[in-house]
This record gives sequence, structure tokens and C-alpha cells, in this order.
Amino acid sequence: MARPLRAEFATRVLEEAEYPAWNQLVARSAQGAVYSMPEYLDALCEAAGGSFRILAVEKGDELLGGIAIYERTSRLGAYVSPRLLLYYNGIVLRPYETRYPSQRTSRQNEILEALVRGLAGLGYGHITLRCRSSLTDVRVFLARGWTARVQYSYVVPLADMDRLWARMEQNLRRLVERSAREGLAVTEDDDFDSFFRLHSQIHERKGASLYLPRAAFERFFMRLRSRGLARLYHARLPQGPSVSTQLVLLGPHPVSDTVCAASDGQYLKLGATAFLRWNVFKRLSEQGFATNDLTDAALNPVTHFKAQLGGDLHMCLLLESPESARFRWAQRGRQVTRLLRKKVGVFAGRLRRRPSET
Repeated sequence: MARPLRAEFATRVLEEAEYPAWNQLVARSAQGAVYSMPEYLDALCEAAGGSFRILAVEKGDELLGGIAIYERTSRLGAYVSPRLLLYYNGIVLRPYETRYPSQRTSRQNEILEALVRGLAGLGYGHITLRCRSSLTDVRVFLARGWTARVQYSYVVPLADMDRLWARMEQNLRRLVERSAREGLAVTEDDDFDSFFRLHSQIHERKGASLYLPRAAFERFFMRLRSRGLARLYHARLPQGPSVSTQLVLLGPHPVSDTVCAASDGQYLKLGATAFLRWNVFKRLSEQGFATNDLTDAALNPVTHFKAQLGGDLHMCLLLESPESARFRWAQRGRQVTRLLRKKVGVFAGRLRRRPSET
């Protein structure tokens, strides 16, 4: 009797009707995030442009993993990369329970091998994937010519709030307690006007980028809010004005993400930011979230503040594909054009400074 053929790992783009099954996988995966949900990417595409699709890995009828791809186009061609409000855009893998680590590694490598092949067939000029810290073995990608760089983020554990309070630096605990004594309050509401006012202040005060234009940002938030995927929190003075705010992403996954935070420059010494962060941690913990990812840990004053909140520094991998020949030559052409424009500008400036002849 002939033996049945073994089902192979294969990739395909999911249909919209299959998105609920994908969301179930995202919620269960250690690499999952709200960023990988079609509802989130749909809202981002509407507000910021671009398009998305889900590249899934299957074995027979079993959904094993994949990537939620947010893609954009430029004069260089179509490409994939993270952006503001899309910190993670990496690989999602289905949990595989086995007593043997070798079997888990073998299965993961087969899934990743299928993903590398599937991504290569989509025709992107360049792909950049930022993965959750739980994905540590990317040898399959490296063997295919991809490169990996290390990046970091602070992730705050929320299971034991007494332990987290003890881990917070003493000065922040003092500010939290003082703010409470002075009557500050935390609200969760749809006050986008106050949020964007403080977000704009950060832009003007520190030269930080606006995440989206105001109207687009508000549409983005309201769509996510209506789907239970985002919340706005404010620390308010007793008189009512918001002096600190943060936007938190959440969903069925146990990890929540703080993606945008801002404060009023006139009240920086009040301690409202520490007060808000701590109280949001408490609320997220009460709602069953295991952690809060503070998003990025580049070396700067903001990261120094994040480090004081009692979180753990997580290392994540940024994977970059080889560039296509077309993308590479188009990029070099653009660099040459910029260089020529610069030289022409310098030459024109010298002509303007030359004394006129009489």
C-alpha cells in the first residue's frame, strides 16, 4: 500500500473571511501584538496610507504562523518597514507544545523557511521586520542573506503590582504620592483635543515628529477606540485640564503597548507623568494584561525615564532583507541626484557671492 504524501509547509495570502482565525493565532502567540491585527492595520492604512495583507504559513489546513505585512510604495518601488504607530511588524508563530526542544526548533525553522520563500515571491524592493523579543532564533533568515540588528524596548511586568512599586525608583514613587496628595486624577476618555495639544507641544519643544496630522490621527484613534483596541489616559489637575497623556494599544493579546505619551511643559516638575504611568499600569493589571511595552529604548532622556519605571530591558531583532536590484539601483540614482543638487547649490551660492563686474 502506498504511503500518503506528507503535507508540506506552504504560504499564501489570507482572505478577509480568514482574519478571525489569524486573530486567534495572534492572541495565543508569544510574538503576537495588536499591530498584527487586520483591524489595526486597516485603521493605520486609512489614516497614513499604504496597504496590508496577511502572509500565512500552513501545513494542510493548520495555520502555523505568518506576518501581517504593512506595505508602502515609493519611487523606488514597494517596500515593507515599521513606522510611527507600527513599532512591531514581525513574525508571529503558533505555540508548539512538546517536551523536546529539538522538535520545537525544527518546526520553527520549517515555518521560517516557508516565510522567507513566501516573502521573496511577493516582489518587494526591501523588507524590514521588527520582531518581538520572544523571537530569538533567526538563523534561517541569515542563511538566506538577510541581516539582523539588535534593538531594545522596556517592558513592564504587571502581574505583581507590589513588586513593581518596589522596583520603581524612589524619586518616581515620591512624585506619584505627591501628585495624589495634590489632587491629580486619572481619566480614561475620548478627549483627543487635550491629547493632541500635548502631543503638539512635544513636537514644538523637542523637535519630535508628529505621528500623524491632527485629523488623520483623530480618525485613527476613534476607529481603534470603537473596536476596543486603543485607550487615551490623562492626568488632570483638580480644575480639570490635562497635563499628561498617553495612548495605549490593547486587544486580545496579554501584552499592551504604550505608543505615544506627552506632557505639558509648564507642569514637568509636578510629577504628573510618573503619576499617570503608575495608575495606567494599575488599571491594565486589573484588566488582566500581563505586561506593558513602553515602545523603544534608544539612548536618550525619555528612555532614562522609562528605565526608572521598574520594567525589564528586552532585546528584539530587526531583520532586513537583501535589496532587489531595481530597488538598489533606484536608491543609488536618488543619492546621485541629491549629490548633484547639493553641488549645484554650492556652485550657485559662490556665483551669488562673487563681486559683480563693472
